Amino acid sequence: MTESRYSRYETLKFDRPHPRVLRITMVSPLKMGAMTPTMHREVADIWADVDADDSVSAVIITGDGRNFSAGGDLNHERKVCDDYVLRMQAMTEARRLVLGMLDCRKPIVSAARGWAVGAGIACLIMADVSIASKDAKFSDGHLKIGVAAGDHAAIIWPLLCGMAKAKYYLLTADTFTGEEAERMNLISMALPDEEVEAKAVAVATKLAESAPAAIRWTKQTLNHWVRQATPIFDASLALEFLGFAGPEGKEGIDAFLQKRKPSFDPDTPV
Repeated sequence: MTESRYSRYETLKFDRPHPRVLRITMVSPLKMGAMTPTMHREVADIWADVDADDSVSAVIITGDGRNFSAGGDLNHERKVCDDYVLRMQAMTEARRLVLGMLDCRKPIVSAARGWAVGAGIACLIMADVSIASKDAKFSDGHLKIGVAAGDHAAIIWPLLCGMAKAKYYLLTADTFTGEEAERMNLISMALPDEEVEAKAVAVATKLAESAPAAIRWTKQTLNHWVRQATPIFDASLALEFLGFAGPEGKEGIDAFLQKRKPSFDPDTPV
């Protein structure tokens, strides 16, 4: 492995289950694999490094232990509500994460067990092949904390599972399982928990041993379906972070951290 390329990463662990497959494991000290500010930056940065690494033909992204990632650290995101610099930094990273996975020439396989929420489910869904355990727990999560569904969801969920399901799960932020996600075509496949990692390696190995140009050109052309929605992505991301700066975002995060029901003003101007 070209170790020097990845030595700067603190929260991502790397190994090679196959000589041309790079496995990226998100290792967080926070509960349920939530992303520290450092991890959020690193999952945005990593795709450019992978794209430039000629020794890599396919990628796996997975979580450490029982969960994939429960998204951003809400204690930090509460600071984002009040700090313009932090807010713009987080918005820029969120954009680079989604577009980085979209534009990375190498096929990406996600392997999710346990919880995937927010930026975590973005990493799962934006992968080219998404594999999860049947009993994994998913939620977009944004509406629970009083901000618009930004990140990746507005551009790709309607394409994958249709507008009706996308609207229901993004407007309600309800939790659903990996089995339900497969049934509505939001992910590629759902398997028994103990089979997820091995299947991810098998799929990534198959992709790595296929014709590299054909694989990359096929990914590139298929992703034009998603790229057409880039204006939708930019709008959803901007509105999400506008919400962080407003009263609903602050109340939503405060309520979540204080373990109480949020009290949103129905007369909030929009």
